[in-house]
Amino acid sequence: MRTSRLFRTAAAGTLLAVLAGCGSSGAHTAGGPETPPPPGTAPASDPSAAASAPGASGVPGFGIAGTGTPESVTAALAALPENLRKRVPQFPPAPLPVKVTLPPATDGKAAFFSRIPTTEKIAFITIDDGWEKNPLALQLFQAANVPQSLFLEVNAIKDNPGFFLPLQTAGATIENHTITHATMTRLSLEGQKREICGGADKLAAYYGTRPTLFRPPGGSWNNNTLRAAHACGMKAVFTWTQTTDHGKLFYQNEEKVIYPGDIILMHFRPRFVDDYLAVLKAIHKNGLTPARLEDYIP
Repeated sequence: MRTSRLFRTAAAGTLLAVLAGCGSSGAHTAGGPETPPPPGTAPASDPSAAASAPGASGVPGFGIAGTGTPESVTAALAALPENLRKRVPQFPPAPLPVKVTLPPATDGKAAFFSRIPTTEKIAFITIDDGWEKNPLALQLFQAANVPQSLFLEVNAIKDNPGFFLPLQTAGATIENHTITHATMTRLSLEGQKREICGGADKLAAYYGTRPTLFRPPGGSWNNNTLRAAHACGMKAVFTWTQTTDHGKLFYQNEEKVIYPGDIILMHFRPRFVDDYLAVLKAIHKNGLTPARLEDYIP
């Protein structure tokens, strides 16, 4: 008898949770059945909500994929080892972003997304933790010429926070992933605030800008997570739709497709180079362009 679709979906969710780097228990865990976002997270229908020009993120030359100068991209590619140079696809510019609608501030909760609701041919690269500081990361970011969001854990980066500074000039935005990688659903509301607020404050001290987006470790979250995130100044809480490890992409759908708006999770791990190139290849194969997650959040 064929295995049921429900069983296959659950099994895939378990694998994704393991690959995410930690098991978790609680109300919501990324990789399992998707939890609907709160009301009001549909794309804005008013075209005026779109950013008016590339570079809205504040990173010169890297506001939207493909805006790095041809000279800088060529130089970064040339600096890579030849065996890696051939594995870096090039992407067309991403379309101007149409921002989502967030819940009203009076709701007292940050928004939740496992993907960005859009039909544009874009996907989002997100990289967690920060334990492995690969010396090729900067050259890869410059050669790919695409944005990525780094959800950094304070304990993982405190030995060398300066490693991530040049990554910001190469299209990376630094966001919040707690101080200690604690499982949110095992903490009280105040405990979650300490992890989220403390992580944001420390990252602001390191990098000059306070994060406004949060990823719960292991994708485990509950209503208190959304309340704590909001209280700490986070606009939205994110999980993911696909993940990668050891140079292989793991899909959350049976079609093994990256859909428009999907959020791809990877980590700063020993196989960082292979993981990053696998993500680029998969996005390119699916006819999408990496876009900046922050540009879609008001």
